[in-house]
Amino acid sequence: MLGKSFVSPLLTFNSASCFSSPGCDSGSTAPNNIVGYVNCSNNITSNVTKGSWTSDYYFSKKWKLHSTATDNIELTEEEKKTWNDSREALSAFKFSPEEEDKILGKAFGQIHSPYWYEERKKEVPRLEVVNEILNYLRSLSLTDDDLTKLLKKFPEVLGCSLEDEMKNNVEILAKQWGIEGKTLTKVLLRNPKVLGYNVDCKGDCVAKCTRCWARF
Repeated sequence: MLGKSFVSPLLTFNSASCFSSPGCDSGSTAPNNIVGYVNCSNNITSNVTKGSWTSDYYFSKKWKLHSTATDNIELTEEEKKTWNDSREALSAFKFSPEEEDKILGKAFGQIHSPYWYEERKKEVPRLEVVNEILNYLRSLSLTDDDLTKLLKKFPEVLGCSLEDEMKNNVEILAKQWGIEGKTLTKVLLRNPKVLGYNVDCKGDCVAKCTRCWARF
């Protein structure tokens, strides 16, 4: 298993399927404690047992998580560690492991979100980036309870640009509408997507409505 990470994962080996490789026994009966199979080739026979895995020959490439929440995210061993480190930043909010993965997946393009259209490249979340965003939000007088609500409503906030979008937008709210302090807190809880606005169509639609100031 991925530590505190993903819920009931089935890890697959990023290689040719064992069912099409000579030498792999696809007809054998699996013991009850086997959760899934690792795809194999070149006569490598491996299985996954209760979240751990054993192999007659170690040749790891990518871990692939089969889960509705995480949409079959593939991670290398190093990326898996980076992901798990990032999840620790969310521990204060008492999300389930599946919720944490879903938040990170949507924020960093690993899980499809209509918010990004097609502009969000897939990234593995990094702890320092996630912490930087959360610390900035706390500086706006948002409590951990507030952040729990905000992250549930708008998980993509963790993938927004801190300098180019979030800080800039908070400044716009203050200068153009006089929204700051407690009023800002209320606005962000009601419409957290304002933190990621990066276009103003000024009535001439550019088909990026989820990120347009026209929605404010």
